[in-house]
Amino acid sequence: MPRNQDLIWLNLWKDNAPSIREKAVGWRKEDALTRIEKPSRIQKARRLGYKAKQGIVVIRMRVGTGGMRRKRPRSGRRPKHLGVTRIKADVSMKEVAERRVLERHPNMKLLGSYFLYKDGMYYWHEVILADPSHPRIAKDKELRKRVIPA
Repeated sequence: MPRNQDLIWLNLWKDNAPSIREKAVGWRKEDALTRIEKPSRIQKARRLGYKAKQGIVVIRMRVGTGGMRRKRPRSGRRPKHLGVTRIKADVSMKEVAERRVLERHPNMKLLGSYFLYKDGMYYWHEVILADPSHPRIAKDKELRKRVIPA
Protein backbone atom coordinates (compact mmCIF):
# COMPACT_ATOMS: atom_id res chain seq x y z
CA MET A 1 0.00 0.00 0.00
CA PRO A 2 1.44 3.43 -0.91
CA ARG A 3 2.57 5.55 1.97
CA ASN A 4 1.43 9.11 2.66
CA GLN A 5 4.34 10.86 0.95
CA ASP A 6 3.98 8.63 -2.12
CA LEU A 7 0.27 9.42 -2.30
CA ILE A 8 1.02 13.15 -2.11
CA TRP A 9 3.53 12.88 -4.98
CA LEU A 10 1.19 10.79 -7.12
CA ASN A 11 -1.72 13.16 -6.50
CA LEU A 12 0.48 16.11 -7.51
CA TRP A 13 1.32 14.25 -10.72
CA LYS A 14 -2.28 13.20 -11.46
CA ASP A 15 -3.66 16.69 -10.78
CA ASN A 16 -0.83 18.19 -12.85
CA ALA A 17 -0.04 20.60 -10.01
CA PRO A 18 1.78 23.85 -10.86
CA SER A 19 4.63 23.07 -8.46
CA ILE A 20 5.58 19.83 -10.20
CA ARG A 21 5.08 21.37 -13.66
CA GLU A 22 7.56 24.13 -12.78
CA LYS A 23 10.08 21.51 -11.70
CA ALA A 24 9.59 19.65 -14.99
CA VAL A 25 10.28 22.88 -16.92
CA GLY A 26 13.65 23.05 -15.21
CA TRP A 27 14.32 19.35 -15.77
CA ARG A 28 13.73 19.73 -19.52
CA LYS A 29 16.57 22.27 -19.70
CA GLU A 30 19.00 19.93 -17.91
CA ASP A 31 20.94 17.08 -19.49
CA ALA A 32 19.20 13.75 -19.94
CA LEU A 33 21.34 12.26 -17.18
CA THR A 34 21.67 14.57 -14.17
CA ARG A 35 23.28 13.71 -10.85
CA ILE A 36 21.33 15.17 -7.93
CA GLU A 37 22.17 15.71 -4.26
CA LYS A 38 19.17 13.95 -2.71
CA PRO A 39 16.13 12.03 -3.99
CA SER A 40 12.86 13.81 -4.74
CA ARG A 41 10.80 10.96 -3.29
CA ILE A 42 12.82 10.22 -0.16
CA GLN A 43 10.61 7.46 1.30
CA LYS A 44 10.53 5.56 -1.98
CA ALA A 45 14.30 5.89 -2.29
CA ARG A 46 14.84 4.60 1.26
CA ARG A 47 12.70 1.55 0.55
CA LEU A 48 14.95 0.81 -2.43
CA GLY A 49 18.10 1.04 -0.31
CA TYR A 50 19.09 4.71 -0.40
CA LYS A 51 21.12 6.02 2.52
CA ALA A 52 22.60 9.49 2.83
CA LYS A 53 26.21 8.37 2.81
CA GLN A 54 29.26 8.50 0.60
CA GLY A 55 29.31 5.92 -2.17
CA ILE A 56 25.61 6.25 -3.00
CA VAL A 57 24.60 8.32 -6.02
CA VAL A 58 21.15 9.48 -7.15
CA ILE A 59 20.66 10.25 -10.84
CA ARG A 60 17.62 11.75 -12.55
CA MET A 61 17.28 10.17 -16.00
CA ARG A 62 15.15 11.58 -18.80
CA VAL A 63 13.88 9.13 -21.43
CA GLY A 64 12.11 10.24 -24.59
CA THR A 65 8.75 8.74 -25.49
CA GLY A 66 7.60 7.40 -28.83
CA GLY A 67 9.44 5.56 -31.55
CA MET A 68 7.15 2.53 -31.56
CA ARG A 69 5.50 3.15 -34.95
CA ARG A 70 6.70 1.16 -37.93
CA LYS A 71 6.74 2.56 -41.45
CA ARG A 72 3.62 1.73 -43.42
CA PRO A 73 4.33 -0.64 -46.31
CA ARG A 74 3.76 0.85 -49.78
CA SER A 75 2.15 -2.17 -51.42
CA GLY A 76 -1.55 -2.96 -50.98
CA ARG A 77 -2.59 -4.94 -47.92
CA ARG A 78 -5.53 -5.08 -45.60
CA PRO A 79 -5.09 -2.46 -42.84
CA LYS A 80 -5.42 -5.23 -40.27
CA HIS A 81 -2.39 -7.04 -41.71
CA LEU A 82 -0.07 -4.05 -42.09
CA GLY A 83 1.66 -4.67 -38.77
CA VAL A 84 1.89 -0.97 -37.96
CA THR A 85 -0.40 -0.12 -35.08
CA ARG A 86 -0.31 -2.69 -32.28
CA ILE A 87 3.44 -2.74 -31.69
CA LYS A 88 4.46 -2.85 -28.03
CA ALA A 89 7.80 -2.07 -26.44
CA ASP A 90 9.71 -5.07 -25.10
CA VAL A 91 11.12 -3.13 -22.15
CA SER A 92 9.55 -0.47 -19.94
CA MET A 93 10.76 3.13 -19.78
CA LYS A 94 12.05 2.41 -16.28
CA GLU A 95 14.28 -0.40 -17.59
CA VAL A 96 15.52 1.86 -20.39
CA ALA A 97 16.43 4.55 -17.85
CA GLU A 98 18.27 2.03 -15.65
CA ARG A 99 20.21 0.59 -18.60
CA ARG A 100 21.29 4.01 -19.86
CA VAL A 101 22.50 5.08 -16.42
CA LEU A 102 24.46 1.85 -15.96
CA GLU A 103 26.06 2.28 -19.39
CA ARG A 104 27.32 5.69 -18.26
CA HIS A 105 28.44 4.43 -14.82
CA PRO A 106 29.89 0.92 -15.34
CA ASN A 107 31.62 0.78 -11.93
CA MET A 108 28.35 1.27 -9.99
CA LYS A 109 25.70 -1.27 -8.97
CA LEU A 110 21.98 -0.63 -9.28
CA LEU A 111 20.02 -0.42 -6.03
CA GLY A 112 16.73 0.56 -7.65
CA SER A 113 14.79 3.21 -9.51
CA TYR A 114 11.37 4.81 -9.40
CA PHE A 115 9.04 6.91 -11.52
CA LEU A 116 9.20 10.66 -11.09
CA TYR A 117 7.18 12.50 -13.77
CA LYS A 118 5.88 12.17 -17.30
CA ASP A 119 4.75 14.69 -19.89
CA GLY A 120 4.02 14.48 -23.60
CA MET A 121 7.69 14.23 -24.58
CA TYR A 122 9.63 12.61 -21.72
CA TYR A 123 9.57 10.24 -18.77
CA TRP A 124 11.75 11.00 -15.73
CA HIS A 125 13.02 8.32 -13.37
CA GLU A 126 15.41 8.58 -10.46
CA VAL A 127 18.00 5.81 -10.32
CA ILE A 128 19.92 4.94 -7.15
CA LEU A 129 23.42 3.52 -7.56
CA ALA A 130 26.03 2.29 -5.08
CA ASP A 131 29.80 2.11 -5.56
CA PRO A 132 30.94 -1.38 -4.41
CA SER A 133 34.58 -0.29 -4.12
CA HIS A 134 33.82 2.58 -1.72
CA PRO A 135 34.91 1.87 1.90
CA ARG A 136 31.66 3.25 3.39
CA ILE A 137 29.63 0.80 1.30
CA ALA A 138 31.95 -2.12 2.12
CA LYS A 139 31.50 -1.46 5.88
CA ASP A 140 27.68 -1.30 5.71
CA LYS A 141 26.25 -4.81 6.25
CA GLU A 142 22.95 -4.22 4.43
CA LEU A 143 24.50 -2.60 1.36
CA ARG A 144 27.41 -5.04 1.24
CA LYS A 145 25.00 -7.97 0.88
CA ARG A 146 23.18 -6.30 -2.02
CA VAL A 147 26.08 -4.71 -3.86
CA ILE A 148 29.22 -6.80 -3.41
CA PRO A 149 28.95 -10.27 -4.93
CA ALA A 150 29.77 -13.10 -2.50
